[in-house]
Amino acid sequence: MRYWFFFGMLFSTLFLSAQDDLFDAIESSKKTDTSIELLPEKMLFTQRMLWGEKGLLRTTGLAPLTREQRVRELQLRKSMLTAHQVIGYATLAGMVAQGIIGGQLYNGDYSLRQTHKTLGNVVTATYFTGAALSLFTPPPLVSARIEGISGARAHKWLATVHLSAMIATQYYKNRDRDLHKASAYIAVGAFAAATLVLQLK
Repeated sequence: MRYWFFFGMLFSTLFLSAQDDLFDAIESSKKTDTSIELLPEKMLFTQRMLWGEKGLLRTTGLAPLTREQRVRELQLRKSMLTAHQVIGYATLAGMVAQGIIGGQLYNGDYSLRQTHKTLGNVVTATYFTGAALSLFTPPPLVSARIEGISGARAHKWLATVHLSAMIATQYYKNRDRDLHKASAYIAVGAFAAATLVLQLK
């Protein structure tokens, strides 16, 4: 269990940090001032690993660090973050369906056991796919910092809750029925809240 906890905290930290710049404006990619740095001063570890000056994609020559390439990367960033949001909505729908089916199982209807298991695997896959899209997206030109409480900041805080709950749900599914159920409900609630707060200004 120590290893699951360590993995959860590590991934939560990365995921939390990713939310800091998840909703930065993409319009900065259209600036033409030659004094603008091609990479921001601060990047996530996952971004630096791929997109940093000495990142994997730079050293292999797949994505040379040029102004033209950075424009393409910012366009890719926008697409990845859009996909992150779409997958998030699909994941939420799957979580709700999973909760309904799970409730029937707890009430003694075991005919949906396989459906519950299959849907659980799908939801887990879409959840972590969405997380990866935010963690490995190309960095913005500037790492913006949001002051005060905002939808994006609340989304970031809630991300740590639903990520931890998702990991706990997976860990306890074959170990403790009650903890599995409780962590699943927390994951759904926090994920739904994280989706809704994006509507806040």
